[in-house]
Amino acid sequence: MKSVVIAEPGKLVLETRALPEPAAGEVRVKVKFASICGSDVHIWHGHNPFARYPRVIGHEFFGVIDAVGAGVEAARIGERVAVDPVVSCGHCYPCSVGRPNVCSELQVIGVHRDGGFSDYAVAPARNAYRVPEAIPDKLASLIEPFTIAANICAFLQPQPNDVALIFGAGPMGLTAIQALKGVYKVKKVIVADRLPERLAMAKESGADVTLDNSEIPLAAQLEGEKPTLIIDAACHPAILAEAVALASPAARIGLLGFSGEPCTVTQQSLTSKELSLFTSRLNSQRFPQVIEWMEKGLIAPEKLVTHYLPLNDVEAAMTLFEKDPRSCCKVILEVS
Repeated sequence: MKSVVIAEPGKLVLETRALPEPAAGEVRVKVKFASICGSDVHIWHGHNPFARYPRVIGHEFFGVIDAVGAGVEAARIGERVAVDPVVSCGHCYPCSVGRPNVCSELQVIGVHRDGGFSDYAVAPARNAYRVPEAIPDKLASLIEPFTIAANICAFLQPQPNDVALIFGAGPMGLTAIQALKGVYKVKKVIVADRLPERLAMAKESGADVTLDNSEIPLAAQLEGEKPTLIIDAACHPAILAEAVALASPAARIGLLGFSGEPCTVTQQSLTSKELSLFTSRLNSQRFPQVIEWMEKGLIAPEKLVTHYLPLNDVEAAMTLFEKDPRSCCKVILEVS
């Protein structure tokens, strides 16, 4: 089988590998579509602190179960599935309180173990979620990125009277827009970004107001309006302090991403408004929730997709995703 392997930082190769056999409790998935995420690019360049090399990358993928390991019902063979990349132990403190995404022994498919940029991939059977017929094959790999929005929204508890501000109109920002407008029906979603093309995509995904913050500060553009819910989907160190300054008293702020750079925020700025600050990593068993959103048509994942390319063109696809944010959003690899 063909697999996309990051042999070491900076070295991406297409390898021919032996067909993997599912272990007890696992399924083997014949991958059909896999989508590219920024973390895949970070692993390629050696910027993901959690990656182990060599690694078959890819944590957003969809396919059909074609083999099962011991203890898994043979009836699952032929099932269309999307794979949750979060593999947890099930018994540590985070797992015991429903937070397997920060399991003490966390492994992520495509990061700590081999992923879905391959003809075949194995995963725990409990991580393979059946995809209903209403969701087409070519969009099913996007279930995973929408679970990131579902996870932060579970903390923020959006309400219909919220005025939301989202920093960043990249893929994560766009999924958050669609969740806030399509699922939670918030009153207003304001999106800030520095690229007009991305702001246009934000508008298409349901944003009520789009603001270019490349030159004019957001405080001047908001004209005194105080967001009650803020999501940082851009993850620049300066954003948190700006979000705190812009937020309404009693607002909730959600952080996505892994910037290692320090930021400065005072206790007074948080406590004087009694702000709630939430962080979110990966997803905590949100696949059923997002599958329901897609099945009911509450979100429109097709609005994120700009390119489909064959697996053989993976390096060109990764480069396009990384270098051309003006014309490129989600790139989906056609595997089989």
